[in-house]
Order: sequence, then C-alpha cells, then structure tokens
Amino acid sequence: MLVLLPPSEGKAPSGRGTPLKPESLSLPALAEARQAVLDELVELCVSDEDKAREVLGLSEGLRGEIAKNTELRTAGARPAGEIYTGVLYDALDLASLDPDAKRRAARSLLVFSGLWGAVRVTDRIPSYRCSMGVKLPGLGALGAHWRTPMASALPEAAGAGLVLDLRSSAYAAAWKPKGEVAGRTASVRVLHAPTRKVVSHFNKATKGRIVRSLLSAGAAPSGPAELVEALRDLGYVVEAEAPVKAGQAWSLDVLVDEVH
Repeated sequence: MLVLLPPSEGKAPSGRGTPLKPESLSLPALAEARQAVLDELVELCVSDEDKAREVLGLSEGLRGEIAKNTELRTAGARPAGEIYTGVLYDALDLASLDPDAKRRAARSLLVFSGLWGAVRVTDRIPSYRCSMGVKLPGLGALGAHWRTPMASALPEAAGAGLVLDLRSSAYAAAWKPKGEVAGRTASVRVLHAPTRKVVSHFNKATKGRIVRSLLSAGAAPSGPAELVEALRDLGYVVEAEAPVKAGQAWSLDVLVDEVH
C-alpha cells in the first residue's frame, strides 16, 4: 500500500542535525527536478526578500520564512515525519506508533511537496517554505514542473499495490494516477455526515486518524474494495463509488458525525 499525503503549511525547526544530502532522498528519478527548485528558491530568497515574499505568498509576519529558505543547503536535516506538523500529522502522531507500525509507515507513506516533489517520512530534510501552488519566476508553476518527473517515478513507487490518495487538490495536480494504477487508487474525502460538507480541520484530522488506524492494525488491503472493508472493520463509516470506466480511481467518502 502506498499512501499519498499532503505536507503541512507549518513545519518544525530544522534543528542542528547533519545538513541535507539530496542524493540520499527517496525517488531518485526526481533528483534533477528537486535540484532545479532548490537552486531557484534559494537564489530568490537570498537575492530579493520582497520578491520572494510576493512569490511565496507570505504575509509580512511570515517574512522570517524567507531566511529559512536561504539556509536550505546548510540547515540541519531531520526525518520528514518530524518536520511536518499540523492537524493531519498531529492526528497521525508517528512518534507514538509501535515499532511495527513505524516500519509500515516508512514503507508506505509518501508526502508530496512543492520543493521536494515527494519524500518518504524517513527522508531527512530541512524545514522550508514552498507550497505546490507557488509559481517561481524561472521554473513557473510547481504543479506543472513536477508532472513529467512524477509520471515515471510514482508508478514505480506504487508497485502493484493499493494507492490511497489523501492529497489536497493543489498537490494532486502534480501527479494523477493513470491507466492500471488508477484502477487500484482510492481517493478519500471526509464529510460531516449531517451536512455532507467537507470541513477543512476535521477533514485533515480524520485523514490522519485513518492512516494511523491502518498502520496500527497492520492492515494490508490489496485494492480499493479491500480498503473499504478494512476501514469499516476499524469502525469508519465509508461510502464507496467504483469507477465507471477503466483509468479512473475509486472515490471513497468517510462520514464523521462530530467536528473535532
């Protein structure tokens, strides 16, 4: 099972660890595209702070994030699972998983990123600020920048198993499963059951809990239909819609009564 996650807007500090080693990151097919984004992002933030703030969409109060980007090559690096914070990652709480569940997380979780493309939670990265919605002056829109390298790297990472897609729309733009891979992909929404509406906070929290539940239970669904059964066995209320034609993903709605 491969689980596709969005990153978090906020990130933990880099700390004092060994600096980034780009060659050590997973999905080496993304290396050239990563280097291109890293080079332009650092140069932009070093040379023109005001322009960088505009490009990155940062408020005046977040100007300090630009300084963080200037030090990406020298700042300490930590496992991505420790760098990403926020609602989804608080609910997932990787640090408190038992050893077997942590090993499953290392194998199956893939976090999408405007800067790195996608990384495993064990990949060591520095804290940074660069969302997938950014349009760099030289490279252009990052969603488009990542599509070509992702088209070869992601099917290989997916292997022959289930793909559980929990990304937000901005990050889904970087790679859309196609063909046979799409047929074993399940895209999940979380809905407030009484209103049938998506609400951002508990949508993210519930997705974190879903991943934690699957990892903790050692669930290994082979495809979307098996995923539906596994989630129901874990106590989730799930409505599933199978694709009507080849090359489309399954759509799963997880219904939640309480907003928390």
